[in-house]
Amino acid sequence: MKRVAVVGGGIAGLSAAYYLEKAKRNGAPVKWTLFEKSDRLGGVIRTEHRDGFVLEAGPDSFLTIKPDASQLSQELGIADQLIPSNDFQRKTYILVKGKLVQIPEGLEFMVPTRVLPMVTTRLFSFGTKLRMAAERFAKAGTQDKDESVADFVRRHFGQEMVDRVAEPLLAGVYGGNADRLSVRAVLPRFVEMEREHGSLVRATLQAHKTRIKSGTARPPLFTSMKQGMQQMVDALVAKLPASSLLLQQTVSLLRSNDTWHLSSDASASGFDAVLLAVPAPAAAGLVWQTQPQLSAMLGKIQYTSSVAVLLAYDKAGLPPGFGFLVPGAEGRKMLACTFVHKKFSDRVPDGAVLLRCFFSSSRVPDLLSFSDEALQELARKELKEILGLNEQPRFARTFRWDVAMPQYEVGHLERVAQMESMLAGLPGLHMTGNSFYGIGVPDCIKSARQAVDRIVGSSS
Repeated sequence: MKRVAVVGGGIAGLSAAYYLEKAKRNGAPVKWTLFEKSDRLGGVIRTEHRDGFVLEAGPDSFLTIKPDASQLSQELGIADQLIPSNDFQRKTYILVKGKLVQIPEGLEFMVPTRVLPMVTTRLFSFGTKLRMAAERFAKAGTQDKDESVADFVRRHFGQEMVDRVAEPLLAGVYGGNADRLSVRAVLPRFVEMEREHGSLVRATLQAHKTRIKSGTARPPLFTSMKQGMQQMVDALVAKLPASSLLLQQTVSLLRSNDTWHLSSDASASGFDAVLLAVPAPAAAGLVWQTQPQLSAMLGKIQYTSSVAVLLAYDKAGLPPGFGFLVPGAEGRKMLACTFVHKKFSDRVPDGAVLLRCFFSSSRVPDLLSFSDEALQELARKELKEILGLNEQPRFARTFRWDVAMPQYEVGHLERVAQMESMLAGLPGLHMTGNSFYGIGVPDCIKSARQAVDRIVGSSS
């Protein structure tokens, strides 16, 4: 019987526990226990319901194109609870010199695919429009070294595309800086497109033609759950034996005699395998006595902290669409604002409005020192200046997350390869979650499934 400890009760840890329990019920000789430091399971996934409003403290959805979250929902029997984003009314704005400018139709992340909207948009200068037109004739080639997202975008479309599209989009996802984020880690598909086609425009248009020929419908951009993302957490927990889920446990870890010795507030036990489903800084603290070099490398993965301020209104005059992004050049503290009631159905009472404003320590270094009231006031002030929104909210709710978003900086994948090599020298120790290969919900689920496959495979 292989004894397995899962450290961390976020979506990665819960998914790992689910796949371990599934393997056990299918006859695999495994026994597992999950240890969670806090008094609740789910990590940053947390949904609150108030007066008919669905309030997401963490991620409000996942990318539909990544299949692992949808597949897990199918296994859990909650596939009928999946809902698509309302892409028929998807418009996003960029704040440019204090004014909201709509991202033109046909601009897919940073790749222009339609001529007329690019010609007529006020988002780009004439010089940038010429760069976009010329990019179609770029030749295929291989970029040997990793580079920042900003450098990659700059080579293809110029600095204005970095400032007005790439930087605010990535700040909204990673809470980080496009000049530091690794293009190979963050945008691997674009790197592959450049390698094969040279031109990102040509590659994207070719993908469109292939999809149309195959008759495949374009999937919704985002997918969520009817009652909020916590439905997935609750469904996972319902499939797990409560006796194997230990909350409010601070753990320490040592290895001797081919056994991992894990001490917690509840007990001290030996395990054959340990799956670390915690942020890299926490994992660094757990392995420093066993592998100091690995600990040091994990500790160097930078994280940002984040805050979401949700403001509920009985009514408010807003532009159509999903919300807006704020480039750093605008001098605002807010990174983005989502019009929640537009992005997904059944999130608010009829006629009501729900706004979700995002802040990051990458733009406000002392972010977590602000009180909830100060953050709500800051959000209302910037919304008034950007949207002209003067209405008094029905209520406000602030959610804060310390050490929330890993920053995949230039050279990240090379450093991860080194750490994977070190892990290979520590039999039974596995990393999962968002530290290495992706920050989204599907990424965390996929990493958990792969780790469990390795554990169960080695036990059979």
